[in-house]
Amino acid sequence: MVFLIIGLVLFFGAHFYTTFRSRDAVHDIKHRMGAGPYMGLYSVVALIGLVLIVYGFDAARPSTVLWSPPVWTRHLNMLLTLPALILLVAAYTPTGHIKKAVRHPMLAGVKLWALGHLLANGELNSLLLFGSFLAYGVIDRIALKKRGDNGPPKSVPAKGLGDVMAVVIGVGAWVAIAFWLHPILFGVAVIT
Repeated sequence: MVFLIIGLVLFFGAHFYTTFRSRDAVHDIKHRMGAGPYMGLYSVVALIGLVLIVYGFDAARPSTVLWSPPVWTRHLNMLLTLPALILLVAAYTPTGHIKKAVRHPMLAGVKLWALGHLLANGELNSLLLFGSFLAYGVIDRIALKKRGDNGPPKSVPAKGLGDVMAVVIGVGAWVAIAFWLHPILFGVAVIT
């Protein structure tokens, strides 16, 4: 459990560092360090955190069971992860109607993914992992609103291509994860 907690602190520490600093402050640091070294350091810290999260989560198995979720929550989780993946992809495709409507689709996708997994898992390590991601998504979205970051500017036209790409890639990723990758990567079969 220690590695999981250290990983969460490193991963979210890097993310919160940029979340709670003004764009000007982050720009100044990038300017002083150089954009490449700054992004490199940020990426290394976040990657080490992510590796420790994965290792720590797996090492904490079996974890203390806090509650036994009903079976239907697994189905709800599968349902929530489909739009979560579409939203996650929409964050990186050309601005479409999804991105314009949701404004910050990656955060919305992370929150849906985390909520679904919280509902479907009752172990302590799951609560720490998915609860941290859900809390981060909520806190970061509030911070973005306070900074006045409302997503893509209204002047940017919505392109249907971005939406098509988000749906096709998101659904494809969901199918691959649900039917093939989840047991390989995470040791838990989604479809039984």
